[in-house]
Order: sequence, then structure tokens, then C-alpha cells
Amino acid sequence: MTERADIRVLAFDIFGTVVDWHGSIVREVHALYPQVDADAFALAWRAGYQPAMQRVRSGQQGWTRIDELHRQILDDILPRFGLGHLDDEARRHLNRVWHRLDAWPDSVAGLHRLKSRFVITSLSNGNIGLLTNMAKRAGLPWDCVLSAEVFRAYKPDPRTYLGVAETFDLAPSQVMLVAAHQDDLAAARACGLATAYIERPLEFGAAHVKDVSPDPANTLHARDLLELADRLGC
Repeated sequence: MTERADIRVLAFDIFGTVVDWHGSIVREVHALYPQVDADAFALAWRAGYQPAMQRVRSGQQGWTRIDELHRQILDDILPRFGLGHLDDEARRHLNRVWHRLDAWPDSVAGLHRLKSRFVITSLSNGNIGLLTNMAKRAGLPWDCVLSAEVFRAYKPDPRTYLGVAETFDLAPSQVMLVAAHQDDLAAARACGLATAYIERPLEFGAAHVKDVSPDPANTLHARDLLELADRLGC
């Protein structure tokens, strides 16, 4: 614990780490449009995520919130799944499924335990309204909601990771990023943050089990947020 004794803030990636985006989208699409392959739909929607953010990062597209990027991707994939006829109201409702994502079963209890010792904040590419609505619905007990929107930069831009430390007037080493994605954690470490990897083998669904092998570069490796709380003495 000595190398972690000075950590004051835990910053959490959200999509896939704290909430089950794939399962949530599959359930809602299946209920609304049972004729659609909901698994393929969820994966196609998520596949547009990084390319959309890259257009913003590269300057090809001006600053755009994730809500709007999600809508752009949605409009692009709907015809592929026979839903090109949906009107604006139906598209808007479906797009806001990202505000209604369900937490993983361990997330709420794990966050409450971690909150007893640390300041806990989101650090997501999701926009503030999305993250707030999600937290309210799912019972995620954040002390603070931080988003790429605050820093006008998408992860892995260093401004996002260093922005957490600056927000709380801390050294980067006093902040730990908690995420289920090794590339996110590697970028945080490059900025001097501590890192904790959370296994989410079913992030992409039971038919697409993810490799969750440890990376020794991470400060911690835990199955879920309850085990992380155990490892951090909460």
C-alpha cells in the first residue's frame, strides 16, 4: 500500500468500466425493435465512437459533445438495420439510451465503499448531462462529475487526465484512473497518474468475450469494483 498511500482521488472511466453499455443497448433495442439484431446494432454503434472522436481531435470537426456524436453515428447506421424510416423523435429517444445505461452489478456498492475513503469522480468522454442523468438513474454516488466536456478534449488527450489533478489541486500521482481499457490506463500513466485495471470480460457481450489479461504496468488489477475496494482497504 505504500505506493498508493498518497492517492486522494479515484477517477473512473464510465462506458464499460462502471456501466454495461452493450447489455443495456441490446435490451432496449430488442424491446423497441425486436426485428433488429440488437447485438450487431450495439457493436456497430460503438464502433463509430473512436472515429467520431478522432474527427474532433484532428480538427476536422469542431468541438462536439458525445450526445451529438452518438446521434451522427446513429443516423449513419439506422438504414443498415432497416430503421432508416425512424422520425426525429424516435431517433432522439433511442440516442438517449446512453443516458439510461445500467450499472454493472458490483458498481454501486463498490463505489459507495471507495467513496468512504477517496473522492470519487467520473472521467469520461461522455458529456456532463449524459453522465449526470446516468448517475441519477443508476444510483452512482459521484462526489464530482468530470467529463471531456469540461476540458474540451477527448481522452487520451493529456488535458483530461491532468485536468483531474488540477481540478483538485493535486499532483498527478495523487490521482488514480480506474478503467477497463488498457489504452486509457497507459495514457493516464504517461501523465503520471496511478492506474487500476478492472476486468469486464463481457463488455462486448457474452458472444464476444474480452481478453482481460493483467498488464504489470498497472498499479492494481481487480475483477470488479468490490475487489478494488478490498485492495484499497475500503
